[in-house]
Amino acid sequence: MLFQERQITFDNRSHQLTNINVWTPDSQWLVYDVRPNGASFTGLTIEKIHVKSGKIDIIYQAKEGAHVGVVTVSPTEPVQYAFIHGPECPDEQWHYDFHHRRGVIVSEELPGKAVTLDAMDITAPYTPGALRGGSHVHVFSPDSSRLSFTYNDHVMHELDPALDLRNIAVSVPLKSVEPPKHHPREYDGSYFSVVVSSTTPQPEPGSDEINRAYEECWIGRAGYRRADGNPQRWALAFIGDTLSATGEKVPEVYIVDLPERDVDYAIAGEKPLEGTETTLPAPPAGVMQRRLTFTSHKRWPGVVNNPRHWLRVSPDGEQIAFLMKDDNGIVQLWTISPNGGEPRQITQNHCGIQSAFSWDRSGQYVAFICDNSVVLCDVRNSQMRRLTKHTEKKPSADAVVISPDSHHIAFMREIDSYMQIFLVETGIK
Repeated sequence: MLFQERQITFDNRSHQLTNINVWTPDSQWLVYDVRPNGASFTGLTIEKIHVKSGKIDIIYQAKEGAHVGVVTVSPTEPVQYAFIHGPECPDEQWHYDFHHRRGVIVSEELPGKAVTLDAMDITAPYTPGALRGGSHVHVFSPDSSRLSFTYNDHVMHELDPALDLRNIAVSVPLKSVEPPKHHPREYDGSYFSVVVSSTTPQPEPGSDEINRAYEECWIGRAGYRRADGNPQRWALAFIGDTLSATGEKVPEVYIVDLPERDVDYAIAGEKPLEGTETTLPAPPAGVMQRRLTFTSHKRWPGVVNNPRHWLRVSPDGEQIAFLMKDDNGIVQLWTISPNGGEPRQITQNHCGIQSAFSWDRSGQYVAFICDNSVVLCDVRNSQMRRLTKHTEKKPSADAVVISPDSHHIAFMREIDSYMQIFLVETGIK
């Protein structure tokens, strides 16, 4: 059954949805930024639109030459908005880049006031709880208490750009962090922030070592149940780039189990939380990184990077979903348990999945683009339902996000060179 899709933005500028958490908890508003395109970080405002009335509110306006983008919403009330903030007063030495950006949070109760999430200290000796560079795609945990994001490091970039490896980091509400600020670009942070993934510049071929950690997601509304039956309250799944025995890049699914208590994030492991002049910040004590998929033997090994997608986990925490090619080279949806085992192929399509995806609140359905249409897949039996007509030009691959009440899917289409936001009903009762 096809539903009538509905365009909700019309002005002559682009409207960019992030890949997840773009709906307010009441499913009434969508948040977006106004980058000309996904790769051009030049937007000046973070905005929201009421999906029924079309009313637009500006959440935040950048100043002093800074730019903002990639906004997500807290899943619970009171509503908070997290997004990337570029440097103010940029110059030739310091301008927006992977390692020169920060996360900020704006509360619904204080619109226009951005509070910096992750502190930065780039002057040795560094400060535990502060980072040293750029954070990106800040996503609240399901209870809105903490955020995950990808991270790049200024100190390592200055030493050698090849050492600036992408990692996964977390900010927890342990305490605010105030570095001494010996450099004009250093700043305080309202959360305690740490890197939680482990990377190495040159992984041993055939090993579980990775040189890049990215596209992470929180596992479950309340974590997951470990193989021994005990609950694991906090964990993240992510993609890690391994090297096969023959030296080829093979992206695989990884998991990192995180401390249950916020105070434990301040306890250093074997290496300093804050990093050194020649090493990246390191995970706290007890943080366990595990590889879940082993696909080098397959005809088409590895999690796909095209379409770009983020791992997404069912609300009960039992199924980590990702995209991988089948033996015919067609991109399909797969899931794997946080405890490992064999991946389960969900879709059996003749045409590949073309986008990022999201789960509904029950964990029964996943939405994505396939055959140039928005489709809904029942994960239990692999049945797919086309929701929008096949069009000559496919919807944007960047975001296909089911609302918290599961009644609508937000997605984007390019119309007359501008990215516009559309909605379609799911038919889920």
